[in-house]
Amino acid sequence: MEVQIIELEKKYWHGVENHDYETVKNLTSFPCIVAGKNGVQSISEAEFKKMFDSGQTNKIKVLKIYDVTEKLISENTAVIGYYLDFTLLEDSQKAPIKCVCTSTWIKENNKWACVMHTETELEK
Repeated sequence: MEVQIIELEKKYWHGVENHDYETVKNLTSFPCIVAGKNGVQSISEAEFKKMFDSGQTNKIKVLKIYDVTEKLISENTAVIGYYLDFTLLEDSQKAPIKCVCTSTWIKENNKWACVMHTETELEK
């Protein structure tokens, strides 16, 4: 199970990098909760699509996902935490950005989807 969740996270980030809305949408349970430096939001599918189409999500290149910690809460609920290094495509000369991320995944109708994601940029 653990390998499956990290692979879903990687698939999600690959979808973000490639601006593949269908992949990202299919891996998300709406409304989803997102927390980061801009606060906490509950985001509907329509709001998510608008953000995705605005280009806010396709300006990164994931360099590395590492130091993964996962826990199966029940057969249908899992949490994961990991470090993420990425660069901004518009500023490739800048040092990579390092974050810690967490996600909560649920399995419904034999399909895993992310219901909550957090990202916190680490201090330099």
